[in-house]
Amino acid sequence: MERKPLLAILMVLIGCCSNVVFLELLVSQDPGIGNLVTFAQFLTIAIEGFIFTTKFGTVKPQVPFSAWVLLVIMYFLVSVSNNYALNFNIPMPLHMIFRAGSLMANMLLGVMILGKQYTMSKYLSILMITFGIVTCTYSSTSSKSVESELEDEGEKEESWIMVGISLLTFALFMSAGMGIYQEVVYSKHGKHPREALFYTHALPLPGFLILAPNILNHWSIVLSSPPLPILPMVPSMLLYLVGNIITQYLCISAVFVLTTECASLTVTLVVTLRKFLSLLFSIWYFSNPFTTLHWLGTALVFGGTLVFSDVPKLLRESREATKEKTS
Repeated sequence: MERKPLLAILMVLIGCCSNVVFLELLVSQDPGIGNLVTFAQFLTIAIEGFIFTTKFGTVKPQVPFSAWVLLVIMYFLVSVSNNYALNFNIPMPLHMIFRAGSLMANMLLGVMILGKQYTMSKYLSILMITFGIVTCTYSSTSSKSVESELEDEGEKEESWIMVGISLLTFALFMSAGMGIYQEVVYSKHGKHPREALFYTHALPLPGFLILAPNILNHWSIVLSSPPLPILPMVPSMLLYLVGNIITQYLCISAVFVLTTECASLTVTLVVTLRKFLSLLFSIWYFSNPFTTLHWLGTALVFGGTLVFSDVPKLLRESREATKEKTS
């Protein structure tokens, strides 16, 4: 394998996995920090895009400005909903499993909106993913209720989790709708991923003014956090936030390179492996509760993802292509 794709795979595994670690370190100290994290990520990527993609505003967009508006609104809602859901006692493993269900939402909306047709194996994979998410959700809500000693407390805990799950479900289908709309935009105006990355992060920034009191409140929590022994002058949560922003940029950039340099099989396997490694690390390092039902649900979600991607067929085509090159 050439050096560039290999480096992209390495950066996806390192950047995306460590991004989740930094996010969980932040959430463990301040569960409501989601809006601040989202704003910091958007601001950083927007500044980078303004400098390197638009060349300080001198490069005109290839796609009409009006085409970005709906995409920007959708992306803003997806990002805020995903991170804000952590404020409602959503365990990080469940958060990761839920986001792995994007194929299911994309396929359902594709059938309903675009009238797409799929093979029986695709429908089977979606049933696996759906059942896996439902199993993990049920197990998480049940375990949280058992942890609460008082019955009223248990009911209150479960109701908050359901609010978080509702936010994740909304984000899941909104993200799928965003993907469909992106296809429409790309079919009309061509693919311009770097431009899309800039505008989807820069244009929503004024929207964060609505969340300004919440963001400032959690910024003060970050600054008042206790320092780490290795850097006694710097608040620990500030280091975690900077780490999260840097790894988020690495993750997005690496996935962009991966999709342009590698075959779909490689992209599917790397992204699935990244999600699974993040899940395992979260369970081990942060001692997150993970029951037999959780493991069953996880196996169904990731198994369904691989079935949907038709990995056996892609492997067979990859082997045939290799044989043709060597013969």
